[in-house]
Amino acid sequence: MALLPIIVAPDPRLKLKCEAVSEVTDELRTLMDDMLDTMYDAPGIGLAAPQVGVTKRIIVVDVTKNDNERQPYQMINPEITWSSEELLDYEEGCLSLPDQYAQVTRPEKIQLTYMDRDGKTKKIEANGILATCIQHEMDHLEGILFVDHISKLRRDLIIRKLKKYKAQLPPDRLDKLDKVDA
Repeated sequence: MALLPIIVAPDPRLKLKCEAVSEVTDELRTLMDDMLDTMYDAPGIGLAAPQVGVTKRIIVVDVTKNDNERQPYQMINPEITWSSEELLDYEEGCLSLPDQYAQVTRPEKIQLTYMDRDGKTKKIEANGILATCIQHEMDHLEGILFVDHISKLRRDLIIRKLKKYKAQLPPDRLDKLDKVDA
């Protein structure tokens, strides 16, 4: 398994809409495994394919806190089929927006369908942090970042901080990010 470079905002590749996956292949399963390894290493609780330069509708999520009790989801072409009227405010962060956080309001419960790593259709209901994380990662598939859900003033402040952050990255780190194949 390989650790993949995570694209850091602002970057136009994070604003692209992703294509549906038509066939589950061994290459795709390897990508999802690598995405999980990358997410755990970062550390994070979710990662979407566009964050590693792949414009496919794939997300990985695991909100467990204990390494010995991992419950990863590898979701291909996820689609929300229902969401609750009850809302949940949660302070979100993102591996593509390092050290930046903001309160985002989303439906507290969702139902969704997706294909698993074997190409089988699954249906689940998620609530709380799992629902929030899935919605956050699914936003990436549409080119939406969590900062797109907050005020323009707050978003602009975060983007300015990220530009400074990227300017301070060592050249070898920037080279890896630039070579991520979109």
